[in-house]
Amino acid sequence: MMNESLTQKAYREIRRLILRLDLAPGSFLNEGELQERLGIGRTPVREAIQRLTREQLLAVVPRRGLYVTDIKPDELPMLCETRATLEPYITRLAARRGLDRHWDEMGAIIESAPVVHDDGDLMEIDRRCHELTWEAADNRYLTDTLDMLYAQSERLWYFYLADVTDMRSAVDEHAEIFDALRSGDGDTAAALAEAHVRSFDAQVRQVLRKRNISTPA
Repeated sequence: MMNESLTQKAYREIRRLILRLDLAPGSFLNEGELQERLGIGRTPVREAIQRLTREQLLAVVPRRGLYVTDIKPDELPMLCETRATLEPYITRLAARRGLDRHWDEMGAIIESAPVVHDDGDLMEIDRRCHELTWEAADNRYLTDTLDMLYAQSERLWYFYLADVTDMRSAVDEHAEIFDALRSGDGDTAAALAEAHVRSFDAQVRQVLRKRNISTPA
């Protein structure tokens, strides 16, 4: 990330704090405190906040200020059905449009997984595999939408699943998707991508049921 701008750095760091729940859902933020915490000036932090607001990770309440949006289990079905529609579609595009550089990086990331033991680091592998698929598909409108949806899924994982599930199975699923992508088999890659999303949905629902938290069917 040698050429990363201050705005990109602020965005990445604040987003990480939100997704990993270091900035708790519902908590109010102070721009000055964020600047001091990150060691980054006002303008990059403000631009990062604007982007995170568009991604619905942050919101502004008139006369009260900026806060981290809540995690809403009742929106899980909408999140799943949207991702289960768009992820297979963009995966099919990626199989057709992807370049060797996308698959070389994805292959190297997946090969590194056996020596990774921290679930948070495995989640990073999962996210990067998705990002490479989106990059390969070369459709920024779909990428922007899926990036926002993935962020909400990632927060759900940290909030409900981080202590009770093993991310290794998700990375194994990416290995199967990768094989189909690299061979150009869009139909198989799309079907595996949908199964991957629905597996995550099923895991979240199972944990929510154990906690007596209801979600729409």
